[in-house]
Order: sequence, then structure tokens, then C-alpha cells
Amino acid sequence: MKEMTISWPVLTLIFISVTISAVAQITLKHGMSTTAVQQSLSGGILAIAWAVAKSLYVWLGLMMYALGAVLWLGVLAKINVSIAYPFVGLGFILTALFGVFLLGEAFSVIRFVGTCLVVLGIILVTHQGC
Repeated sequence: MKEMTISWPVLTLIFISVTISAVAQITLKHGMSTTAVQQSLSGGILAIAWAVAKSLYVWLGLMMYALGAVLWLGVLAKINVSIAYPFVGLGFILTALFGVFLLGEAFSVIRFVGTCLVVLGIILVTHQGC
């Protein structure tokens, strides 16, 4: 397959898809952190499954994941997967940032360095001059 360049519409689609997937992660985390789900963890598998199935946030997160996947299919239809897939790394960055700012999770120096390396990797892999 020949090398493809990334147009602004495709880049926008990538960012929307990755962002929706990152928000889906936070939504799923919120759903799994509810009292009902947490209390079900001491029960059997059916109690856990039932509590998860009743969680609005889990369903919302799954629907967001599905939407992100559909948008990602549009990306894959337009550019090489070897160019597109490194952008999934942006999801790690967004999810970490959302976790810190929305969920109050810790963000250590080593995570910061790792996140910077992901960004560097995205830049290197998508650089057209190499």
C-alpha cells in the first residue's frame, strides 16, 4: 500500500475518535466505582454482572466506545493503519489527564515521562520525512 498523508478532516476524525474513547474510559471507571457495583464485588459473579448491567454509566461508556470505534473505522478507511494506530497513544494521554483532573487520580513523574515518550513516539511515527 502506498504512503498516505493525513488530511485535516482525517486528523479531526482521529482526534474525535480518540477523545470519545478516552471519555468512555472515564465513564466506565465512574460506573464501576458506584456504590452498587462496589458492594456487589463481595457477592458472586451473578451479583456483579447484575450490578454492572444496571449501571447507567457503564452503558453510557460502552455506547461511547462503540461510537469511537465506528469513527475509527472511518479513519482506517482513509489512511494506513501504521500511520493511524500511533494516534491511539493520544488516548493514553487524554485518559491520564482526565483521570487526574476529573477523578483526582495521582500523576507521578514517571507517568509524566512515559506520557512524554508516547507523544514523542507519535511525532516520530507520523513524521512524513523519514
